[in-house]
Amino acid sequence: MATLLSPSILTTPPFKGASLKPKKSNANYFPSLLSTRPRRAISVVAAASAPALPSSVVPAARFRLDNLGPQPGSRKKGKRKGRGIAAGQGNSCGFGMRGQKSRSGPGVRRGFEGGQMPLYRRVPKLRGIAGGMRAGLPKYVPVNLKDIETAGFQEGDEVSLESLKAKGLINPSGRERKLPLKILGDGDLAVKLNIKARSFSSAAKKKLEAAGCTLSVLPGRKKWVKPSVAKNLARADEYFAKKRAAAAAAAEGASESA
Repeated sequence: MATLLSPSILTTPPFKGASLKPKKSNANYFPSLLSTRPRRAISVVAAASAPALPSSVVPAARFRLDNLGPQPGSRKKGKRKGRGIAAGQGNSCGFGMRGQKSRSGPGVRRGFEGGQMPLYRRVPKLRGIAGGMRAGLPKYVPVNLKDIETAGFQEGDEVSLESLKAKGLINPSGRERKLPLKILGDGDLAVKLNIKARSFSSAAKKKLEAAGCTLSVLPGRKKWVKPSVAKNLARADEYFAKKRAAAAAAAEGASESA
């Protein structure tokens, strides 16, 4: 038995390859199948409404592959160079016309000044970090004449680093324990003492000699040199010692003959 179908249900595809699935139609061609049951009235009770969001708050969009991208303004298009003089960077691309810096390649190394003596070689070379590592460190343990006067030394006593420690005038600690003694000229000294130190200031030397004190300059620690240099220095000392002895003998003979 043939079934009657509306021409709106089966439509001819407008182009080749279109789907032949019948479209749904709003018209009901079988009214007997409709339900005659009356519809119920639905009452809606309004609940307490939640606080409305401000209009400025926009819910964040869910990340998907089609909306992923960088933040606005985070990516900037690079400047196009060498694409015509109208762009502003077209002819020489901002590198000038000639010179080493306009050529391709690594250019000049850092600190190079064209062949002249660079700055890092012109400045003086000091030991330590720019000369400041040992510039402010003391080289001696200083003691003034007024401190020696008030220490209570008797005439003929020996003044040295050990005797000053015993008197309590100095109490070196740390690095200062290895430093030598230096006598400074602040104050006066009335007693004659035997003073042993590594160094004397010019003012202290004059005052101590005027007071009749005996000054002894202690030798310092010798700087290490290579054995060959030490041998040459010993030869030089021996040579000049012979010359000084010959000159003294000649001066003594001249004085006797006169």
